Amino acid sequence: MNLLPQQSQWQRQELLQLLSLAGTLAGLCITGVALFHTLGKVAVPKTVADDTLAVSALLFLLCTYTIFIALRTRRETLALLLETVADFLFLLALTGMVASGFMMVYAIW
Repeated sequence: MNLLPQQSQWQRQELLQLLSLAGTLAGLCITGVALFHTLGKVAVPKTVADDTLAVSALLFLLCTYTIFIALRTRRETLALLLETVADFLFLLALTGMVASGFMMVYAIW
C-alpha cells in the first residue's frame, strides 16, 4: 500500500502541525497545574481538575512522541497506524483539557 507523493506530503504536513499543537497544549496544561498549586485553596473540583490537566499533559506528551516516531519511520503502514494513535491521543487529551476547564469554572463560580 504505497501512498501517492501528494498524500504522503499531506500526511507529513498534518503530523507536523499536530506535533506543534500537541507540544503547545502540553505546556499549557502544565501551566494550569502550576497555577492550581500556587493558588493554594483546596476544593474537590479543583483537585479533580488539577489531576485531569496533569493526565491531559501526559497524553499530549505521548501524542508528541507518537508523532515524532511516525515522522521518522520509513514504513508506511506503521506511519499510518501511528498517525491514527496520535489522533486518538490528541482527541482524548483535548477532551480532558476541556473537561478540566469546565471543572475550573465550576470551582471558581
